[in-house]
Amino acid sequence: MRRIISATVLNRSGVLNRLTGLLTKRQFNIESITVGQTDQKEISKITMVVHVADDSKAEQLVKQLHKQIDVLKVNDLTEFAVVMRELALIKVMTVPETRSEIKMLIEPFRAVVIDVSHESITIEVTGDAPKIEALIELLRPYGIKGVSRTGITAMTRGSQKSVLEMNNYYIG
Repeated sequence: MRRIISATVLNRSGVLNRLTGLLTKRQFNIESITVGQTDQKEISKITMVVHVADDSKAEQLVKQLHKQIDVLKVNDLTEFAVVMRELALIKVMTVPETRSEIKMLIEPFRAVVIDVSHESITIEVTGDAPKIEALIELLRPYGIKGVSRTGITAMTRGSQKSVLEMNNYYIG
């Protein structure tokens, strides 16, 4: 099972190492991890996408993370309505004749060109994983020189119910 775990931590040296070490020791596979300072410089937010065997293992993971020094709050966001995004930078081989074609191709993805050289352009795209993967596949025939992805960052939407509670409603 794929789980999205969010941890609010004190922005101190070694915190990330302790948390990833705990996951490694417990044999949880980390698909992606993002870390960034919040609006308070002494607090950071860590978003992890991990694979766990079942709900009880996910619950155990959240409890173990919460026990760690410098961890203020841990949430399993998997069952909640969340806003998720990932950023990718894609370097594509180009010649002057194909640049305008590539620019038109990336427009529906709301992607932007952030660097241009004689032999390549670098594109920035933000969105969910399927959107990013679709753009990569469309650009592949031009020759992808490199891809760098941030991994997922997420937070719950306003004051909405969980996804499970929302399934009880019918809109028709």
